Amino acid sequence: MQTVPVFCNLTALKNNNMKNKISGLQGTFTLSNNYKMPYFGLGTFQSNDGDEVRNAVLYALNAGYRLIDTASFYNNEKGVGEAIRESGIPREDIFVTTKVWNDDQGFDQTLKAYDKSLEKLGMDYVDLLLIHWPITGKYKETWRAFEKIYNEGRVKAIGISNFLEVHLDQLLPTAKVMPMVNQMEFHPYLIQQSLLDRCAKHNIVYQAWSPIMQGKVFEIDVLKEIGRKYGKNEVQVVLRWDLQRGVATIPKSVSKDRIEQNAEIFDFELADEDMNAINALDQNHRFGYDPMLV
Repeated sequence: MQTVPVFCNLTALKNNNMKNKISGLQGTFTLSNNYKMPYFGLGTFQSNDGDEVRNAVLYALNAGYRLIDTASFYNNEKGVGEAIRESGIPREDIFVTTKVWNDDQGFDQTLKAYDKSLEKLGMDYVDLLLIHWPITGKYKETWRAFEKIYNEGRVKAIGISNFLEVHLDQLLPTAKVMPMVNQMEFHPYLIQQSLLDRCAKHNIVYQAWSPIMQGKVFEIDVLKEIGRKYGKNEVQVVLRWDLQRGVATIPKSVSKDRIEQNAEIFDFELADEDMNAINALDQNHRFGYDPMLV
């Protein structure tokens, strides 16, 4: 297993004018266009539309979350939008992310897909629009559509998801607007330091999906030991590790108690030795789909 020193990301964080300083649940990272994105939020993958996702979003917003992540592929944009309106929190105080699915990629299709997502959400903009997966032969045209939407002021920020370095090599030289976020599978078993460094070089904020490894974090003794040291569970340890590495994170849950527990990570700070112990768990192991196979 490879030991990844914690200091690389923490130093980059400190050298970036403290833009990404960890403060509290509603703290933000500053994107390259100076738009502020909460570094902690709720993921809604596999949260069923209707009561399940609506309740989950309301639990999160009532607990203080201010970022909600959805996607057209999740088939729950309608419920997400309903919950946000029901919350009574002003729309401008909530950061909403959605994504364009693989079948909808391409210039014209992407424009139509975004309009459809807005209709389902019941919104006239989202804060962050992502290409869900790098579909070969399509994602450049999809990005061109993203740039059009962004330049028209119909979205606050644009980014990518599941883009590896090989995809960045193809996209960045022709992009007129640089991606502001790359949402990736990221957890103690999958760090991808070279990709992290590449994104940092281009001022692309890294955001973790599946940060708790589909629940597998509960099986890792190192995380149990570190958790006992701070009086925290394994999930809380990993989510704190994410943020201290400068990685935004969006754990998914539909349980009120778990949603609230996941956010209880701002009353402690992992020591460097514990950060490095977690870094050393890296195995380049995926629980999700490999972006090279799409």
